[in-house]
Order: sequence, then structure tokens, then C-alpha cells
Amino acid sequence: MIQIANAPCSWGVIENIEGERITYKQVLDEMHATGYVGTELGDWGFMPTDPAPLRAELDAHNLKLLGSWVNVYLHDAARHDESIADCVRTAKLLAAVGGENAFVILGNDPYMDPMRTKYAGRITPAQGMNDAQWEIFANGAERVARAVRDETGLRTIFHHHVGTWVETPQETARLLEMTDPKLLGLVFDTGHWTFGGGDAVEGLKKHADRIWHVHFKDCSQRVAQQSRAEGWDGPTSLGHGIFSELGKGDVDFPAVLKQLAAMGYADWIVVEQDVLPGMGTPRASAQRNRDYLKRIGV
Repeated sequence: MIQIANAPCSWGVIENIEGERITYKQVLDEMHATGYVGTELGDWGFMPTDPAPLRAELDAHNLKLLGSWVNVYLHDAARHDESIADCVRTAKLLAAVGGENAFVILGNDPYMDPMRTKYAGRITPAQGMNDAQWEIFANGAERVARAVRDETGLRTIFHHHVGTWVETPQETARLLEMTDPKLLGLVFDTGHWTFGGGDAVEGLKKHADRIWHVHFKDCSQRVAQQSRAEGWDGPTSLGHGIFSELGKGDVDFPAVLKQLAAMGYADWIVVEQDVLPGMGTPRASAQRNRDYLKRIGV
């Protein structure tokens, strides 16, 4: 049975984005109040990093801990050991609190490379990695996933993401082709897939055997077109609402749900509406997003 979670990024807690943030207690309060039953961890240190108090906070809000994004540097072989250490540290917390089905989510340093940040949402093949860089990247992903599995027993999933080195459907496919399907899965994010140039339903069909986790995020093609026309970078597109509330953008979520059913997917859906710190009304948006999902059957 599919269950619905949310994530701290819907309250402006976003990797590599500066700004004043509300407390994790308020996020958990509002997440529970708006009808969600699970959460991701958010940036390391945003929530308690000691298992006992973290478990107590989540239990008090009837929330299951599902996983955590971890910033990694897979394109840089000199930083692979650092990435492994960060992921294993997070995995130990996830295993202690979330249990054996929690995920480590690999995300390669969003909005840190100037070129990929500048051209987020309009990446061309010429702006991608060369063959040698791809080998380094794929090797790093497998090294991290293997260390997480060996140290904690948890699985690792990769997150395609605008403003990183794996953004487009073509780049995502290449990474999956280069990595062990038993070792590394995919978290499929409908919004990033759409802004990166793909169709969500077709992406689900293509990668059905590698998708272990799903993020529901909408994407406004109107904002995407304006972003491309005016040359916005990734954070600027965020600030203009590229990732709209569910049902207000252009992702066909009823069709996405139909495809997930056809795949036999019966796990968690995590709602993510990336916003900048202090932007919008996160609690009200979270409620509208949950209400929308109820209207379409989940």
C-alpha cells in the first residue's frame, strides 16, 4: 500500500541554499498536521543526529524516517573517501532510526558547479562529462553504495537532479548502464525529470527495474520556458516557482500513478516542493499537496 511522506526541502531546507530556516520541530509539527506519515532527514544537523532523540521526535509526530539525501562528490576521485564517510555516517543513523528499509540518497553537490548551475534545465550533451569522468563518477557511486551496504545493510539510490552532473534523462540512463543494478537504485523525481527535459511517465517505463523510491514534485513548463529564454540559473528558477504545488504544473500525476501501479510499485511516495528559505507558505502548500493526492486516489 502506497504511503505519503514529505521532506524538509518543502519548508526551504535545501542543500547548498543559504537563508534563514525554521526549526525542525516546526517542520515536523506541520508535516504531521497536514497528513503525512513519513519524512526524509534533510541536511545533516538539521534534525538531531543522535538516534534516541531523533526517534523520540519522530515517534511523537507519528512519522517514519525513510532516508536522507547526502551531498557527494562522485566526479572527483580525490573526494570519494570523504563521500563514503559521509554516507556511512548518515546510513548508521538511518538504520538505527528508520530501520532496514531506509535509503541513502546520493546527490552530487547541487548548485556547486558554476556551469551546471548556470545552465540548469537546459543542459546540452556538450556540457556533460567525458568518458574518463564518467568512469570516475560511476566508480564512486558503486564504492559508496558498497560501503553503505557492507557497513549498515542499507540500500543506496541515486537522485538525478538539475544543477548537478547527472540531470538529463540521457545522463541518468548512462549512469544506470554503468552501475550494478543490484547495488545502486534510482529515486525517480518527477519534477527534476521534467525540468531536465524528460516525460515522467516515459521515464518510469524506461527505468522501472531500477526505481526503488519515488519523489512527487510538479514542474511548471511555463516557468521552465521563461527560465530558458532568460538564462536563469537553478536557484533563480527555484525562486520563480519552477516546482509548483502538485496539480498546478504540468506533470500528469494520474498517469504517473497509473504507471506506478502497472509496475507493481507499492512503497512510499515523498512529496517535495522545493522552495527557497522563507518563500511561500510551506504548511498551506503541504496541505494543498496532500489534499490533491487524496483527490487522485492516494
